[in-house]
Amino acid sequence: MATIGNFDSSEVKKENQLFSRFKTLVETAFYGNNVTHLANLQQAYENATQVPGTIVTDLPVKHTKDLGLPEEAKMLIFNDGKVVGRTAAARVVIGHPGVDSDYYQGILREALYQSSKQNFYSAEIIVGLDEKFMVKGHVTVPEGFENNLYSYLLNFQMVNEQWQQRYEDSVSYKENDIYLFADPNWQHPDFPYGLALFDPEHNVAAILGLRYFGELKKATLTLAWATAHRNNYVACHGGIKQYHLPDNKKYTMAAFGLSGSGKSTITLTKHGGKYKVDVLHDDAFIINRDTGATIALEPSYFDKVQDYPLSHATVDYYLTMQNVGATKDKSGKTVPVLQDIRNGNGRTVKSRYVTENRVDVLDDKLDAVFWIMKDDSLPPVVKVEDPILAAVFGLTLATKRSTAENIVEKIDLTQLVIEPYADPFRAYPLAEDYRNFRDLFNKNKIDCYILNTGAFQGKDVTPKVTLSSIENIINEDTAFEPFGTVKEMSYLPIKGYEVDFSNEEYVEKIKARLQNRLDYILKENDENEGYDALPKETEEAMRHVLEEL
Repeated sequence: MATIGNFDSSEVKKENQLFSRFKTLVETAFYGNNVTHLANLQQAYENATQVPGTIVTDLPVKHTKDLGLPEEAKMLIFNDGKVVGRTAAARVVIGHPGVDSDYYQGILREALYQSSKQNFYSAEIIVGLDEKFMVKGHVTVPEGFENNLYSYLLNFQMVNEQWQQRYEDSVSYKENDIYLFADPNWQHPDFPYGLALFDPEHNVAAILGLRYFGELKKATLTLAWATAHRNNYVACHGGIKQYHLPDNKKYTMAAFGLSGSGKSTITLTKHGGKYKVDVLHDDAFIINRDTGATIALEPSYFDKVQDYPLSHATVDYYLTMQNVGATKDKSGKTVPVLQDIRNGNGRTVKSRYVTENRVDVLDDKLDAVFWIMKDDSLPPVVKVEDPILAAVFGLTLATKRSTAENIVEKIDLTQLVIEPYADPFRAYPLAEDYRNFRDLFNKNKIDCYILNTGAFQGKDVTPKVTLSSIENIINEDTAFEPFGTVKEMSYLPIKGYEVDFSNEEYVEKIKARLQNRLDYILKENDENEGYDALPKETEEAMRHVLEEL
C-alpha cells in the first residue's frame, strides 16, 4: 500500500506521529451512520442526475465504458450562487505562524457536530497515476452536493478493482491517506467567506461553507503536493507535454502559470498536427528530484470554458459543467451556453480523451521550463541562462488575478501580483520550493524561458505569437538577442514587438519591475515571522540584474 489508512491496534496511540487532533476529528466523521459509501461512478452519476437543480443536457458523454459510466450518460450542468471561483481568503493552514490550533479545533468540532444532522456520501480516490507515487484519498460531502462529488470522482481516479490492484503494488510511503471533509451548508459569523482548514502534515482538510467545486480539487492537490514534497518530489502547478521530433528526438517542456494565463492552451494545443505530442497534464504533476521523471496526479482536466463555443471539438469531451448557461438548439435538445456568457469562470471537467496522446508518466527529464507572466516590461519571450536567476524568476512570477478566484478584498485586477511558481496552494516554506527548482535547473541543465502572455508596450501578445515562438524554440529555429546589458538574459526578436533599450522610459519600467521583485524577496524575510524567508542568493541575483541594467 502506498499510504496508510489502516493501523494495527498497537499503532493506535498518541505516540504515533501519524495521528493528530485534526486528523482524528476529520477521519472520525467518515464513520457515522449518516454516511453512505459510494462504490462506483455509475451510482455517483445517477445520484447527481436526481439532485434538484441538475441540468441533464442532451449531449452524450464519450468513452462511457472506459470511464466506468452508464452507456447512456449525458453531460451534466450544476450552478453555484454568487461565488463562482476559489476563495483564497478562506484558507487556513495549521502550523503556519499566527494560526491558533486550539481555536480551530473548537471551530471544527462544532462544525462536525452540526454536520451530523445531515446525510453524507463518501468515496475513495487515488491521487498520482503511476506506481512510483500514489496516495489514497477519502472524501465526504452532504446530500444536495452530489454533482460536486460526481465531478470530484471524475477529476481524480476513483478506486476500482484495477486501480486498487495498482495501488497495492505501488511504492509505500509513511504518510496518511488523504481525508477531505466538505460541508458547503456550514455557516459561521466569524467566517463570512467560508473556511478551508488544512493540516497538511497529517493529510486532512475541512472545506466549510464553500460550494465551488474547485475548492475540493485544490484542497486535495494541496495535500497531495505536500506529500510529494516531503518524499523527494517537486510539486508543480503547471502543464507538461513532450514533443516527438525527427531523428527520434524528444523535447519535454513544462509551463507554469495561474488560471487564465494560457497554461492550458499551451499544454493542450495540437499545433495543427505538426508534431506527435504526448500530454502529461495541464494543471498538476510532480517531478522526481533525482531522476527528473514526471508523474500526473489527475486523469481529467478542470478547465475554463471562456474560449470554447458550443461548436468547438473540445466540447465533445466535457463530462460536467459548472456555472454555465443552458438553452435549446433547433432540434429542441438542451445544450450548454459557454464562453462565460452567463458569468465569469464557467468551468468543465473534461475527460482525458480530449488529448489524443495522453500519458500518465514521462521518464525523460525536462528540456525546458516556461514561466508564464503578464509583465508588460518583458517582450513575448525571454531566455534566462543562469540556474539561480531562472529559479528566482519563477519565485517572483509576475501575473494578474482572474475570474478563477473569488477575491474578497478590494484590489485592482489589472495590477501585477507575484505568485511564486504560480502555486498559491503551497503548504510548506517557500524557500524549499526555491531550492528544489534551483537544483532542477542546475542538475538537469534545464533551459528557462519567460513567456509574457499579456501585453508588451501596449500591444497584446496573442496566443498565435506565443505558440509559434514555442515551436521555433523546439525546432531550434531561433536567434536570441542580448537583453540589454544583462549577460544572463536574452530575448527572441518578434516582428511587431520590438525591444528598444535606448528608450530610457522603457528601461526604467524594466528596472521598476525588477525592483518590485527584489522588494518581494525582502518582504518575505519579515512577514509571517519569516516563515517564507528566502536564501540570500535570491536577493543577490536580483540585485545583480538591476546593477547590470
